[in-house]
Amino acid sequence: MSMRHPILRVSRGVTLVELMVAMVLGLLVSAGIITLFLSTSSSNRVQTQLARMQEDGRFAIGKLNDDLSSATGMYCNNTGGVATSTASGQFLDGLRTPRIFAKNFLTLPALFENTTKWGETSGEVTYPVAPTTTYAMPSFMFMRGYNCTGTGACVPIPVDFLGGKLDTAGTEVGERLVGTDVLTMRYLDASRGWRLGDTSKVIPNTDGSTLKEIDLDPAANEPPVTDFKGRVAMVADCSSAQVFAVTGSGTAVLTPDATNNFATPLALQPQSAPRLFDFVNDMQNVTYYVQVVSDDGSDTGVKTGALMRRVNGTTVSVPDQELIRGVERLTFRYGVEDGDGKVRFLTADQVDKRTDCPPSASTLSSSDPGCAWRAVKSIEVSMLIASQATLPNLTEPETAFLYTPDATDSFTPVYPTDDTLAIKPSDQGFDNKRLRRQFTSLVMLRNYNP
Repeated sequence: MSMRHPILRVSRGVTLVELMVAMVLGLLVSAGIITLFLSTSSSNRVQTQLARMQEDGRFAIGKLNDDLSSATGMYCNNTGGVATSTASGQFLDGLRTPRIFAKNFLTLPALFENTTKWGETSGEVTYPVAPTTTYAMPSFMFMRGYNCTGTGACVPIPVDFLGGKLDTAGTEVGERLVGTDVLTMRYLDASRGWRLGDTSKVIPNTDGSTLKEIDLDPAANEPPVTDFKGRVAMVADCSSAQVFAVTGSGTAVLTPDATNNFATPLALQPQSAPRLFDFVNDMQNVTYYVQVVSDDGSDTGVKTGALMRRVNGTTVSVPDQELIRGVERLTFRYGVEDGDGKVRFLTADQVDKRTDCPPSASTLSSSDPGCAWRAVKSIEVSMLIASQATLPNLTEPETAFLYTPDATDSFTPVYPTDDTLAIKPSDQGFDNKRLRRQFTSLVMLRNYNP
């Protein structure tokens, strides 16, 4: 009987060529996956930065609009004066303005961050000497802008009231950002104050017309008497307003301070619905500026600009509010009405020296110094916001942006290195590889015309 041996099958692996082909195919697939991942990651970073810029821009413009729409508001007595015919035959509404009884009104202090002093020169305008009798609150005390969009000092006058490093425009952390305007506006917080004629009383002197004292007895929805902390009071109705120094702050009895007033204020009658305000603290003095900041607070960190909002100067305990980061430019243009009713947009220095103004308060001429600050009917805000993160993979076309205040002949996007830019990002210490978008808003000042 014969025995057959089974056939032995020889096992063998892949050849070197097959292995190399498999490795190349694997590398190609891996490279495609990595490329897709990097592309998706970069696109995601861009979209995230764009979304953040959009939200920041909308928030900042909204906050500016809120303040600007309230600018120069003085409890329904600052507008609606008697209409006067101009040379063109158009009737323009005059302005009402509070009457100042307080001596040394600018130094009590009653207004924070007021940079125009009596008898001093502002740009090309010399302001009058300090009054010696009661006077209407002049135009320049309501609003003041500073054109700082160039590389030099702000015009018409330097910014020297923000304090410390902020008085200098530069690229160091804590300094005011080069190429950004500054604006201070004022308005009365109408939600404050005490109604006179109900629980709180106006007590006249024996002559029946001048004010002896105000007896405060706040109603349920009014602030306590201790909230009156200043030395200057304002009593206003919808026809007139008067600002005067008082004694007795923080108590239930406020008395006109004869030593620090030019004359005794009038005792407004309850029928005119007067209200009492703590002029020093209820008057909101709001200043916007841009400060250089960094991600870690040091000069070696990644720098950007932060839009700052200050209320009532540095004498209050409330710190300046940082609204958003990423702001690289801030420009204000003021729509000013002239004596013929025409409106044109001007920079702050152009507004300051303009004397062809519409009718003002009855006691002020239409050409009083700084009169155009009360002739501002609208303000155009332009803001350039950049991504806070540097994006190295951005192509040159993706870095292009448009900032219309710099545009001269055409509105064509430019690159960060373009010589037509008034201020380049590199001049401010910022990287070119960032996304940049402009936000613009035109705000009508509702406290000019009724």
